[in-house]
Amino acid sequence: MSLEEKLRDSGSELLLDILQKTVKHPLCVKHPPSVKYVRCFLSELIRKHEAVHAEPLDELYEALAEVLTAKEPNRCHRSYLLPSGDAVTLSESTAIISHGTTGLVTWNAALYLAEWAIENPGAFTHRTVLELGSGAGLTGLAICKMCRPRAYVFSDCHSRVLEQLRGNVLLNNLLLEPDATTPVEHPVHDTHHSESPRVTVARLDWDTVTTPQLTAFQPDVVIASDVLYCPETILSLVGVLQRLAACRKDQQAPDVYVAFTVRNPETCQLFTTEMGRVGISWEAVPRHNQKLFPYEENSEMAILKLTL
Repeated sequence: MSLEEKLRDSGSELLLDILQKTVKHPLCVKHPPSVKYVRCFLSELIRKHEAVHAEPLDELYEALAEVLTAKEPNRCHRSYLLPSGDAVTLSESTAIISHGTTGLVTWNAALYLAEWAIENPGAFTHRTVLELGSGAGLTGLAICKMCRPRAYVFSDCHSRVLEQLRGNVLLNNLLLEPDATTPVEHPVHDTHHSESPRVTVARLDWDTVTTPQLTAFQPDVVIASDVLYCPETILSLVGVLQRLAACRKDQQAPDVYVAFTVRNPETCQLFTTEMGRVGISWEAVPRHNQKLFPYEENSEMAILKLTL
């Protein structure tokens, strides 16, 4: 049943309910989304209402009037409701590229990996997770709130991204460890997992990070999303994965999951070819239902599980 059909049957009551659950939701009032997004959303809602009802709904036009004159700030918020009833709220740049980086906004594969993690919490529960190229932090915050990891390390190399990451961790009421270079301990009797995970934000440059520095994180799981966007980045990523493989010695190698949007098949081919060249095997993770988060239409995504 389409929204228009539902509006025809229920009239203004449904519209008021939609308003209360979207732009008037306490989360959106406290952490406003992009002005442009709200404006487009309300305009579309009004269009659908006018298609089936002659009488205008004052509340709709009043809400639109509030944003028509508002200026678009440099930053906005995006909030994602989780199955638990909790939410992940992110402060993001309103520009796709800002301060010379794409890491200040959330990309599709981050949503895809977060949804897979929520459906497969056992991959992260009571484990130490290192995320490479965390960006705005959506995937890691969802894992911290839904999968009960022992510890979580967000990492990136851009100073603005790291600053935003720290802010988003605190915005979501997680405790931030003061020293991101401190090795993560694995106590025998770890009761910390019943509370929030130990969360750190680390500066990690893929081209300069050393094997001892990676070893200090002691990751059980390594993840990355939307990092296969150019050949240079792919070569740097494979280099980090090689160094992670060298960390293991007598210990079990970490599980590695890389999620990406298939924009250019040649780019994906380069990644798998380079992994084969250095002896890293991989398998595709079965696709999952994309029903929890809003995704861009017609975007093909995948997750690879790597064996170091």
